[in-house]
Amino acid sequence: MSVVVVTGSHGLVGSESVALFAGLGYDVVGIDNDYRARLFGPEASTSWQKARLHRDFPSYRSIPADIRNFAELQSIFAEYSSSIALVIHTAAQPSHDWAARDPFTDFSINANGTLNLLEATRAYCPKATFIFTSTNKVYGDRPNSLPLIEQDLRWEIDPSHPYRNGIDESMSIDGTMHSLFGASKVAADVLVQEYGRYFKMNTGVFRGGCLTGPAHSGTQLHGFLAYLVGCAANGTPYRVFGYSGKQVRDNIHSYDLVNAFYHFFQAPRPGEVYNIGGSRHSNCSVLEAIALCEKLGPRKLQWTYVDENRKGDHIWWISDVSKFQRHYPKWQYRYTLQDTMEQLFDSHFSRVGASAVAV
Repeated sequence: MSVVVVTGSHGLVGSESVALFAGLGYDVVGIDNDYRARLFGPEASTSWQKARLHRDFPSYRSIPADIRNFAELQSIFAEYSSSIALVIHTAAQPSHDWAARDPFTDFSINANGTLNLLEATRAYCPKATFIFTSTNKVYGDRPNSLPLIEQDLRWEIDPSHPYRNGIDESMSIDGTMHSLFGASKVAADVLVQEYGRYFKMNTGVFRGGCLTGPAHSGTQLHGFLAYLVGCAANGTPYRVFGYSGKQVRDNIHSYDLVNAFYHFFQAPRPGEVYNIGGSRHSNCSVLEAIALCEKLGPRKLQWTYVDENRKGDHIWWISDVSKFQRHYPKWQYRYTLQDTMEQLFDSHFSRVGASAVAV
């Protein structure tokens, strides 16, 4: 059976990838050293996810390698070599704020780690498909220059604008403030494209909006909906940063994203780039997310407003996924925003226990 290598295999998208491809009968090898716990603290550890995957998929193999260490990657890729059919690269340092505190670590993980994986793939399994989980932050704060209209609970784009159904891949990534995290992801994003074009490798770039789902170990610095649900469930105070809480995010369930990976794997288009997110199918402002959280959760959320937005933060982001849908018309969404929020609550309480429901 062909081998699928997944980096960041115990994170949100990585674990979803392990589950989907192991469930399809592939031999899945995960690369994950739980660096998320070192980035964000023990509450962000993905060790619980590792245990679940090994329980549910006995043939799954996980290796605590560091993608910054090329020798460690060489050992893995040499062992499996041409039997590797697919590499799904989800490992990353994902926080704007954290990147500003330690740019060297951020860049070494996001950019150098991606280069190491591309080179390992080129050396040992050049015919494999290589999928990179990029981000809409490669566009920097350019979306904030769009003609936006303030409504009661959200910002919205002028309905006459070409991006009224979402932002497509034609938006420029130049001349904007990306944050250092955004810059390191730009470097990786362009590298993956170039390996597709220059070396004719089957690489694909997926620029995600807010990626979410029940496998997310959310923290204040990363994991919007998962962290919000955790605060609502535990009675933890939540802070809203800037834009009156009306900033809009589209939210795509991790299954829907990984299912898109599967469709690309079936018919890869070398060097292609896709904006991928909840689109008009699944999106909300922070205020709307709080309201839904309070509707589905056990208590009112304790939240405060900080009148200072995070640098490079988007006021309005909705992905236009029509390019991917044209290329892969059999792909479709499975989960709505409410479906996802309900799963987040269920997942949270299953991990922390029913006692957390008490008011």
